[in-house]
Amino acid sequence: MILKIYNKPSYILGIILFAIISIQGTCRFSMKDVSIPADIKTVKVSYIENQARYINPQLSPKLSEKLRQKIVNQTRLSQINGEADYEISGYISDYSVSTSGISDRQVASNNLNVTVHLIFKNRKDEKKNFEADLTRNFPFSATKSLSQAESELTEQVITSLTDEIFNRIFSNW
Repeated sequence: MILKIYNKPSYILGIILFAIISIQGTCRFSMKDVSIPADIKTVKVSYIENQARYINPQLSPKLSEKLRQKIVNQTRLSQINGEADYEISGYISDYSVSTSGISDRQVASNNLNVTVHLIFKNRKDEKKNFEADLTRNFPFSATKSLSQAESELTEQVITSLTDEIFNRIFSNW
């Protein structure tokens, strides 16, 4: 009689469902490893100017806005325009192209190199202030012009740099 109960599909399905719910309830994993002290309440993100020799006119405004959005969406901090607990500023110091691959004595691939000089001020703990250069390289085919590569890579550049800046400031890794 006991053997017949265990063979019923609804009973087995119930056991599996219970196991999944139990595991899900106890195993919490999150990529948001945001670390902000309790006394930090406000943030100011200044416009990230483009001071590179070559200027992509879309990069500065889009990068500044995407960083603001990410901070508002993924932290509890309030964004203000005055003096804030955290102040984030910086500028794009490099926006250039370099050859990254050669095939049959011809350029096969290039890199779009972008560097942001980040300035972080912690008004509550000045020992945590820092400046850092964050560089990312984005490969593209040498058969494409820079403007073609930019149209394909701009969103990737902005997302990658935004994540890099956010992680450098708010994460413990």
